[in-house]
Amino acid sequence: MSATAERPRSGPSPRRSPRPRPQWQPPERPVWEEPPTRAGLGAKGLILAVCCVAVLGPLWVVIVTSLSPRHVIDSAGGLVLWPEAITFVNYQELLGGGQVSRAMLVSVGVTGVGTVFSMGVSVLAAYGLSRPGSFAHRALLMALLTTMFFSAGLIPTYLLVQTLGLTDSYLALILPSAVSVFNILVLRGFFMNISQELTDSARIDGAGDLRILWTIVLPLSRAVIAVISLFYAVAYWSAWFNAMIYIDDPTKLPLQNVLMQLVQKNTALPTGLSQAVNAGELSALGLQMAMMVLALAPVAVASPFVQRHFKKGMLIGAVKG
Repeated sequence: MSATAERPRSGPSPRRSPRPRPQWQPPERPVWEEPPTRAGLGAKGLILAVCCVAVLGPLWVVIVTSLSPRHVIDSAGGLVLWPEAITFVNYQELLGGGQVSRAMLVSVGVTGVGTVFSMGVSVLAAYGLSRPGSFAHRALLMALLTTMFFSAGLIPTYLLVQTLGLTDSYLALILPSAVSVFNILVLRGFFMNISQELTDSARIDGAGDLRILWTIVLPLSRAVIAVISLFYAVAYWSAWFNAMIYIDDPTKLPLQNVLMQLVQKNTALPTGLSQAVNAGELSALGLQMAMMVLALAPVAVASPFVQRHFKKGMLIGAVKG
């Protein structure tokens, strides 16, 4: 009998273990740190161009219209998009005397005096609140914070100004809005970040609080001083509500109120230039645009000089402390 080889029984083949799926690995660097593509650069450039046109376009139209003579404005049907002829007659008439020149002097005086007064009060208050050992500084701080959420209202404020005899005076343009609690808190936060060792060593040498403030604290706080000064100056220069409420004498109105009258009435009567407009020498629209440029020019000129201090002053003063 011949031996036969046994065949292996057929059965299910053993299952192979599945390959492990590759796990997601976070990128080595964030997406915003990846080098930009041409499409991304093109999209960013297009968006920035649209934003620049939207922001600078109206300003361009205002400046061009203010520099255009009357026949160019009339032929354009109003606003001028491209200068065909340039003349400074509108600015000469506005600055040649009269209500506009007087209003500019009022605005300059109120802005200068008001900014100095507001900065003096704010710096002294912020320095006192930044010293841990000062008298009742926590209670005073809470009292100041309360005024940020609750106000006396327009009628009580007007009655107070009237009782003090400040109506129809230049002080009514300064005192009712002389101090901003927000600006005091920013200054306080900046002062609290100044090294305590500097003030302690000066106090050991016999320096008082005012001398420490003048010789140590203020020189180290140029950035925040410049920023807060710009805030106050822009607020005083752009203010019109206080003059509308408290001032009755038209010779004491600031530039913003004269500009508001000129734009609302759509005439040159508030500026005393009605004869030139009626004679065909000037355009009421050109005068309006020229006054807008005069109202905007000081802020536009001063802002770039303070811009380099803005980030440092606001960030340190508002975040720390």
